[in-house]
Amino acid sequence: MEVIVTPTPESAASAAAQAVLSGLPAGAGPVLGLATGSSPLGLYAELAAAAAAGRVDFSTAKGFALDEYVGLPAGHVQSYREVLIREVCEVIGLPMAGLNVPDGSGATQAELEAGAADYDAAIAAAGGVDVQILGIGANGHVGFNEPGSSLSSRTRLKRLTARTRLDNARFFEHDGDVPTHCITQGLGTVLEARRLVLIATGAAKAAAVAAAVEGPLTASCPGSILQWHADAVVVLDEAAASGLANREYYDDAARGLALAPLERRGPLCATAPSGIIPPPLQEG
Repeated sequence: MEVIVTPTPESAASAAAQAVLSGLPAGAGPVLGLATGSSPLGLYAELAAAAAAGRVDFSTAKGFALDEYVGLPAGHVQSYREVLIREVCEVIGLPMAGLNVPDGSGATQAELEAGAADYDAAIAAAGGVDVQILGIGANGHVGFNEPGSSLSSRTRLKRLTARTRLDNARFFEHDGDVPTHCITQGLGTVLEARRLVLIATGAAKAAAVAAAVEGPLTASCPGSILQWHADAVVVLDEAAASGLANREYYDDAARGLALAPLERRGPLCATAPSGIIPPPLQEG
């Protein structure tokens, strides 16, 4: 896992966008995994700037949303399909025809579960997700995978916690309007993306970030699945990084793997016996 700490939310958005762009395959038709919420908005703005500068072309891209509410009518302003049309399609130039969102319109549990299975199949048919963009909830949720979600779960019907519904109530006219259920990509589905890029900013995310990055791999913190992925990038501002215990190492690692000449290397471990110089550590 690569952890990048930047001074501000704006610089975090820029660094996260670069992590997304460097993970996309050359040529047409990249497949993006799309997160909603406030955290990735700056990242999407940076991707739009890259597209305007000719550095990337999303006109033939496909996008797969992480999740969708159950029970909202078609065209509801807070449905994630509508949110992504406004915040991604109209911003970075991803065609609406290429936007895929889980189907939360089923009238029965069986219909919703069948639609969820179809969604996993659609991701596979598209060749899989090249880069999955992620945020993290204050309780450590990723997508709508609440604490207790199976680490190998697939796209499925889930009930939202009271905490998540309260966090999302600001988007609805009345608290009671917030849906109680959703369809979300499972943690196992998320892990199949070739790269994960998580962006988090603000002190309110610090505890969740620390648990995800440095805590145990556990269903109690769904975001900890990033530790299990071979190519995960976590981009933070100073506030979101404030709970990290290994910050010094992350900053050192961000400088890259190039070896400095021996005389330029930093001071050795103070506990090394006098006159003995330990060999340089190998990155692992």
